[in-house]
Formats: sequence, structure tokens, C-alpha cells
Amino acid sequence: MAYVSSNRSATLSFGDRIAEIRKDLSDAWRAYRVYRHTLAELQALSPRELADLGLNPTTLRSVALEAAYGKQV
Repeated sequence: MAYVSSNRSATLSFGDRIAEIRKDLSDAWRAYRVYRHTLAELQALSPRELADLGLNPTTLRSVALEAAYGKQV
């Protein structure tokens, strides 16, 4: 049986924890901006341009999510 245990907060100082939280929030905000920008650009394309790219209007959100977060939906 395998398990993972993490106790990072016990080894980090308060200032380091705040810095880590700030970095995580910054990374999340940056990824969200990429998602919004990608989705807006894809939604601005005409149906013909989307077809040329092999995309369907119903898949635009999943393409933008994959571009921003690296996840396939």
C-alpha cells in the first residue's frame, strides 16, 4: 500500500507561506486570463474559419480550457 504525506507548512515560515499563496494566486489569475483571451479569440472566428481549424462552436470552451490549464474536458 502506498500513500503520500505532505507537511510543507510546518517547515516554511509565515512569510514563505504568504509568498507561496501569492504565487499560487498569481499563477491561477494568469491561467484564467489565458483562458478568457483564447475563448474570446475563438468566439470571434467565423464558422468557416472554425471549420478550417477543425473546430466546432460547441468545443470552444474545452479548447480554451486545454490551452490555459492543459486539461482535456
